[in-house]
This record gives sequence, structure tokens and C-alpha cells, in this order.
Amino acid sequence: MPNLRSKVTLQLNNPEFNTFEDTRSLYDGGIKLPTDPLAIELSRPHPQGDSFGPVSNVYLPASEGVEASIWLLAKAYVVVNDSCYHQLVSHWLNTHAVVEPFIIATNRHLSVVHHIHKLLLPHYCDTMNLNSLARTILVNAGGVMELTFLWGDYAVEMSAVVYKDWNFTEQGLPNDLIKRGVAVQDPASPHGVRLLIEDYPYVSDGLEIWAAIKSWVDEYVNFYYKSDADVVKDSELQAFWKELVEVGHGDFRNATWWFKMPNRTELKEACTILIWIASALHAAVNFGQYAYGGYILNRPTKSRRFMPEKGSVEYDELAKDYQKTYLRTITAKNDTLTNLTILEVLSRHASDEQYLGERIEGDLWTSDSQPKQAYKKFGKKLSEIEKNLIQRNNDETLRNRNGPVKMSYTLLYPTSEEGLTSRGIPNSVSI
Repeated sequence: MPNLRSKVTLQLNNPEFNTFEDTRSLYDGGIKLPTDPLAIELSRPHPQGDSFGPVSNVYLPASEGVEASIWLLAKAYVVVNDSCYHQLVSHWLNTHAVVEPFIIATNRHLSVVHHIHKLLLPHYCDTMNLNSLARTILVNAGGVMELTFLWGDYAVEMSAVVYKDWNFTEQGLPNDLIKRGVAVQDPASPHGVRLLIEDYPYVSDGLEIWAAIKSWVDEYVNFYYKSDADVVKDSELQAFWKELVEVGHGDFRNATWWFKMPNRTELKEACTILIWIASALHAAVNFGQYAYGGYILNRPTKSRRFMPEKGSVEYDELAKDYQKTYLRTITAKNDTLTNLTILEVLSRHASDEQYLGERIEGDLWTSDSQPKQAYKKFGKKLSEIEKNLIQRNNDETLRNRNGPVKMSYTLLYPTSEEGLTSRGIPNSVSI
């Protein structure tokens, strides 16, 4: 597994984006950052065993000769690692996999007429079927992930290792931003956090979507639960939560961060986080995959050779023809064709897609008029947000909205048409 790990030290005015939904086309043709890092450290396992520590090399910027080609190649290795992390952690683990236990616990313990079942049902649509298909084709032994990504046979194992640090409460957007060091808690600021990077499209757009979901859930829960005692006395709800914690995410049954579900506040927060994961978070990490990664030179998934060292045949080859060396290093042609086919399918909206703020049942999902009106208000708020996001993308003072290749950040626009659009927030993890 060449160069399993990579670390980038960026200039202070260009903060590190370490997940795909944040990446604003950092790589141009696979070889150029808009603002170059100060250094790149690539590491691989020690040949004598892990107890000896990793074998690491630090690469510095260069603009001439073979060292310039080495620098360009080092940046490609960083992209390879990020591609793997994105697909197997940001995408598969943090959306597809973690939502599944919620669906199972809901179906086992909440009747179809239960208020919370009705609230969450649109956000479960087709996820179990899709995950089953993924286990057959994508993340299975010998599947697409193992064959065409750098992590190979270790792909699903790496997801499992990262899952050991998973925390449901930290998947709520404000807490996630605080954990990642791009915001600090501030009750006086909108959404309860003060951003340390103002021009950050995923964050600024996401917080508006998050707030809209939170407001909708707040009105809905308050209508059906008049007091905290109503939450505690709801035997179906408590059984649902108990199974989710102790069985569905049994590895964390003793974790202290779980909501205990003693009041309306925790019920609202749990539902908001779950809806956010299934809708907006998944949209942000999924529907831009073909736009950003469909050109394999921009986002390779595999490095087939170690970095060239002075005196080696590969080093001499790199000095003569960088492009040929690059193509021999990154994802092979057949793997590329497989990857692009999968990325196109994953990034495509179906003709019958149900987007956030829509329900397939129309007004028939409940007979209570107040929740109906609250849901319509939620839909109108999302329409307003979309108009705001379009205006932001037209604001030339916000440089990161379009990036160096003039590609607008549209992943969190709530609506979309059918096909490859790089926008639209479906209700559920349905592709």
C-alpha cells in the first residue's frame, strides 16, 4: 500500500480542507494547488514492522527541474489519500452506514402512526436497499472499493477503525465545525457558533439548512409532546432509542455522549442530527463526486508506485517525461473506467427524487393541520435559502464560492432537476 498516509502543511491563509465536501477543486489537472502547501509529508509502513514507526519523507515546493515534478507528484499522492478517505469515511461510513441502525430500530419499535415515525420516514427512503446493493458491489470483498482504491483489501477495515471514534452528537453541523477547529461556540452568534473562516461555502450554506431543519423539528415535536414528561412516558420512543444505542450502535452502548432521551430538547436534537445526516450531509459528499472526480487526473483514487528516489529508474524516468510517469503512477485505465461509471451513477438524481421539504404523500401524511402548516413553512424557508445561495455565488468578494476554476459551489442548493447537476438535497440516502 504505497504512501498510506499523507499530511499537508498549508499556508495560514489557505486553511486545510480535509473532507471532500469542503474541497473547492484544490487540484487543477491533478497537479496544482491554488495556494501551494509549505510542505507535504508522505508516510508508509516500516518494512520491519509497525513498532519501528512509519517511513516518512517530507517534500518541499519546487518550480524547476525534476524536483518540480516530484513536488507535483507528491500533491497527487495527497489527493489519492483524500479520495479514499472521502469515499469510505465521509461518504460510506458517516452517512450510509450510520443511518442504517436508526432505520432498523424505527421499524422495530415505532408504529407507522407514531409521530416520530412520520417525521423520520421520508429520510429513510430506499437506504436499506441501497446499502444492501453497496455491500454486493462496492464495499464487498473484491468489490469496487478494494479493486480501484488505494486502501485495497484494507478498505472496509479502515472504515471500521475510523468508526471507533464516531460520535453521533458530533455529526450535528455546529458541533462538527467546533470539533474540526473551524468555529468556536458563541451563543451570541447565529446558530450558536462563530466561524473562524467566513468565506467557507459548505459551512455558510450548511448552517442555513441546519437551522431550517432544526426549526421545523422544533415546531413538530412541540406540537405532539407538550412536556418533557410526555417524552419519558412514550414507551415506543424509549424502546426505539434503547435498541438504537444498545444494539444498533452496540459498540458505543456505554458511551457517555449519547442522548438519554429524558426531554424534548434531546429528542429535537437527535431528530435534527439524523435528518441532517440523511439529507444535507449526504448531498454535500455525494452529488458533486462526478463533477470534481470525474476527471481522474483531478482526483485519482490509487497510487501504484512509491515516490521516486534519487538514483532510481523511476527518478530518471520522471526527469524525462513527467506526464508518462504520472499516468503510470495513478489509477490504471480499467480501474478508471469502473470508477467513472460508479461516480456517474452515484452523482445522478433520479426522475422521482424527493427533495428536502417535499413528501411523496402530499398533504396526506398527517391529519393534523398545524404540522402540515409547519412543514409548508419549512419548504418555503428552503426556497428562500436557495435564493440566498445563488446570490452568494454571484458575490465576487467571496472568492471561495467559485474557486480558481470558476465552478460555483452548488452542492447544498435544496432543489435539482433529474440527472448530473451537482446540486439538490434529497430527503434520504437513496443513491
